[in-house]
Amino acid sequence: MKTLLDIRGLVKDYQGLRPLRVRELAVERGHVLSLAGFDAPAAEMFVHLVTGAALPDEGDVTLFGTNTRHIPNPQAWLRSLDGLGLISHRAVLLDMLTVLQNVAMPFTLEVDPIDPALRSQVESLAREAGITETMWDRALGRVDAETNLRVRLARAIAARPVLVIAEHPSATLPREAVARVASDVSRIVRAREAALLTLTADTEWAGEAGGDLLTLNPATGGLAPGGGFVERFRRVLGGR
Repeated sequence: MKTLLDIRGLVKDYQGLRPLRVRELAVERGHVLSLAGFDAPAAEMFVHLVTGAALPDEGDVTLFGTNTRHIPNPQAWLRSLDGLGLISHRAVLLDMLTVLQNVAMPFTLEVDPIDPALRSQVESLAREAGITETMWDRALGRVDAETNLRVRLARAIAARPVLVIAEHPSATLPREAVARVASDVSRIVRAREAALLTLTADTEWAGEAGGDLLTLNPATGGLAPGGGFVERFRRVLGGR
C-alpha cells in the first residue's frame, strides 16, 4: 500500500502545556485510524503541520511523498494539498447560504443560483453525505448540528481525496447522532478507497468508525494501540 502521510520525530512548540510530539505515524491508502490524546489546540496544530501551514521544530512530515519542509512557494503548497480532505469545525461555511449552495462551493463560487450543469453533481454529493433533501434549500445557519457536519463531510470529499482528516468531528453532535454519523463517514471514505484519520477523544465515534485506535503519550510522542486514558476515564464515569 502507498504511504499517504508519514511523520517521524515530530516536535512542535505551540505554547501548550508541552510541545506536541509524535514519534512515528504512517497512514496508508484505505487505512481507517483514530488518534486519541490530542486536545483541541493540539489537534489544530497537528492539522497545520500535516498541511504544511506550520513546520516542525524537529522531525519531518511527509504528505503524499512531499516533505513539508521542501515546499518552495505558495503555488507548490496548494498543489501539495491535492488529495487531502478536511472535516473541521474551523472550515469556513456561510450561514446565509443554503445547505446545497455550501456543498457546491468546492466546485464554484457562483452559487446563487447553482449552475444547472453542476446541480446534479452537487445533489449527488449531498445525498452521498447523508444530507436529507428537506434540508437542501434551508439556510445553513438554521440547520441542526448533524446536518452541519454532513455539509462539512460533503465539502471534504468533493475533490475525491485519498486522505480525509476529521478533527474532533463529534464535538458538537448530540450524543444520539454520534454512532450514526461516525459509521456513515467511515463507510463513505472506505467506499472511495481513501484513508480516514480522525483526531478524537470520543471512543464511541472511534468504535463506530472502525479500523485502528491509537493513543498519544504526550510526554514521549509514542502512539500506543487502544484507547488508553480515554477508556479508563469512561470506565470511571460508568461507561458514559
